[in-house]
Order: sequence, then structure tokens, then C-alpha cells
Amino acid sequence: MTSHICKILFFLSLVCAHSFAYTQGTWERVNIPTNQFLKSVCFVDSLYGWVAGDSGTMLHTTDGGATWIHQDTHADNEVVDVFFLNRNLGWASSYKYATSPYGTVLLKTTDGGASWQSQAYPTENIFITCILYLDSLNGWMGGKPHALVKTTNGGVTWTQAAIDTSTLAFFPVLGIQFYDGQHGYAYGGIFDIAGVIWHTSNGGDMWYAIDPAEAPADEVHGMHIFDSLHAMGAGGDPDFGYGVGMIRTSNGGLSWNYDELDIQGYASDLDFRDATEAWAPLGTKRKLIYSLDAGVTWSPVPTPDSTVIYDMTFPDSNHGFAVGKNGAFIKYLPPVIPSVTPVSFKPDDFFIYQNYPNPFTISTKIKYHIPLTGKYSTLLSQIPVGFIEIKICSVLGNETATIKNIDISPGEHEVEFKAENLPGGIYLYQLQLISAGKTIQLAPPKKFSLLK
Repeated sequence: MTSHICKILFFLSLVCAHSFAYTQGTWERVNIPTNQFLKSVCFVDSLYGWVAGDSGTMLHTTDGGATWIHQDTHADNEVVDVFFLNRNLGWASSYKYATSPYGTVLLKTTDGGASWQSQAYPTENIFITCILYLDSLNGWMGGKPHALVKTTNGGVTWTQAAIDTSTLAFFPVLGIQFYDGQHGYAYGGIFDIAGVIWHTSNGGDMWYAIDPAEAPADEVHGMHIFDSLHAMGAGGDPDFGYGVGMIRTSNGGLSWNYDELDIQGYASDLDFRDATEAWAPLGTKRKLIYSLDAGVTWSPVPTPDSTVIYDMTFPDSNHGFAVGKNGAFIKYLPPVIPSVTPVSFKPDDFFIYQNYPNPFTISTKIKYHIPLTGKYSTLLSQIPVGFIEIKICSVLGNETATIKNIDISPGEHEVEFKAENLPGGIYLYQLQLISAGKTIQLAPPKKFSLLK
């Protein structure tokens, strides 16, 4: 009987979700004063941001993209990446093609880009693709044909990182991310040869490349780190012969699993708005793909005005920005669901909160509210504690676990749910009362994502 109830609750949750039409946000195009190909976007908060691109283009906004000013980088070639640590301190890389020595010009500002200082990267024929600073002194850069370099003095000098001697160790690096001071990933590769991910668990003292047997055929262009063990990357085939590729690890990069979506193209970036909503641009396919379950399933949507988008960022859960060809700049509009935001309930209602953390890998906490008065207060005082339960169901409606013997005294309570024996996926959980052979749903069900 309870399995049947789980199926009914799952159906009701789908009906409720459908009534909002879209639970993901949308994007709108915002006109900005350039038609250049924009290669990179960086926002340090919802207001202060920079976009960079061809012909030394650098634009700056202080009002979330409503207005922009041009900044003089003194660079003639494309600015391929821009990174700001705060509203004042930033760095960028520009390619030097026209005259020898060929390579990269590094740019730095300490006043928000009002003025930029430049210096040549000390090694010729290295083209820096990505910049990441952890603080004002310690930073990382990656590049082509290969570079994974570190500074400890704010960019005055750079040192090549130690990398293992696997077959894929010395490929182009397209991006770098750190989860904390110890765990980080670099990613890249070569089109039609191999995608590569390097991982470190000792702050970058040593990096280890992906096993060639697990490597995808094309570059990895974006990554998201869930925790010290779980991360995912995005890529695919630029020739559009295969689907968008997603690659995952659940053991800190020791091994990887690669899957292709039933969506043609390749993801040129990967960014999460919050714990479960993710976005990736598909470039010349003029589409974005999004996920509402932490990257388990994906759906495509067209870009505003059929713009070609390559790079995006979310400075917080309510603001997102992305850039691409012909001066394309689009802005994220978060979903508005009045019945859900803000969360409110009457003191005489039962209520179950969203679990935390979500997604999770081993255990999570579920908080719930038992009313002091109301319809069931008399009944609750007369039945054993074990008659109120938290039931967990799979998305197919099958019972998977039950949290019994929970506290039913009036007020707020919290229980820990351990999911060692459950496979990864999306689950529903609900607070229910079992009395006199009847099962009564006490609060609307909620979802959680289990990553394994």
C-alpha cells in the first residue's frame, strides 16, 4: 500500500512542477557597446563585471550589465581570458601573433581596470588560455601547446608544475579550478585526439593526468567540483558528430566515467547556479543546455536572439552572465515561483524542509516541523512515536528507505539520513502518519539528489 502511495506522491509532484511551466530560469540578451567576439566574462558580484575579447577588447560594468565603459588594455590582439579576485585586482591574457617573439602578453590591474600594466610571458610560443588566482599572491595559469604554471608572488615569476609522466600529461590546458587549498583540477586536451583532466590533492605540488583508457576523444572545456571526491566536466565533439559529453569522477580524479548526451554539439563551459541547477553553452549550435538535478539529466533551450555563446559565469544563485560572438551578452533571469519562495507555513501545519546538503554523497540532514495545535495534535498525543515516519521513494515510486522512530514532540526537529546502500539518482522524501491502518501525507514531498 505504501508503495502505491509513493507513486501517487510522485505523480502529484510532477503535476505541481508542470503547473509552473518552467522551473529553470531564462536568459535575455542585453545590448553592449561592442560587436567584437567576446571570449571571456568575469563577475566578482552581481554588479561588478568585465568582458574581454578580440582586438584587445575589455569592457567593465558596475551595475550588472546595464551600462558599460571601455578600458584600454594596450593590447591589439584578442584578450582570451580575464579573471578578477575582487573589484580592484584583476589579470588577463592576450596573444601576441604579429611580431616575434610570439606568445602571451599578461595584463594586470590594481584599480578595477582603469589602468592595465603589461608584461610578456617569459617563455616564447606559449599561449595562456586561463588564469586563476586563489589570493593576491598565489595563482595558476594554463596554456597551449602545454603549460600548467604557478606563481607565489602575484605573477612576477612563474614555475611549471610537476606532472606525472603518463601519455596525456603534456597536452593543452584550457581551464583550472580548485575546491579548496588542496584539491584541484586542470582540464583541456586536443580536438579529435584526447580530452585530458589533471587532478591534484596536495595543493598542486603534483598533478596526475587521466588514464588514457578513460579519456574522451575531444577537449574538456568546463568543470564543476561538488566536493573533494566528486567532480564533473563538460565537452563533446566540435564536429557535431556525437553528443555533448559529460565526464565524472567520484574518487577525487583517480578514475573517470564518460557519457554522451542525446544532444548534438559540445559544451564550451559548465557552470552551476546553485546546488542542483547547471548550465552549459553549446556555441555555434545557438543553444544552452540546463540541468535541474545536479547534471544527471539535461535539456536544451535556444539562446536569446540565436546568439552564439561560449563562456558564462554565476557570481551568485540569482545572477548569471554569458558572452559570445558579435558582442553577444546575455543575462540570467531566475525563476519566480511565488508559492515556493519565500517558504512559509502556519504554526499548526506539518512541514518538511529541503534537506542539506543537497546534492550529497553519503549522508544528509532533513528538518521537519511538528505542530503544537491543529487537526492531528490530539491524535499525536495518543499514538506511539513510531507511527510518524519519513519515507524515501525512487522517482519510479518504489520505496527505498524509511526513517522511523522520529521525534514527534511539537516543534522543529532534524534527522540524519545515511544513503550508503542506495544508488545515485533523484529521490522523493515525505513526512507521513500511519494510524489505524491508514497512511496520511502530512506535508508535500520534496526531492534530493544522491551523487555516487
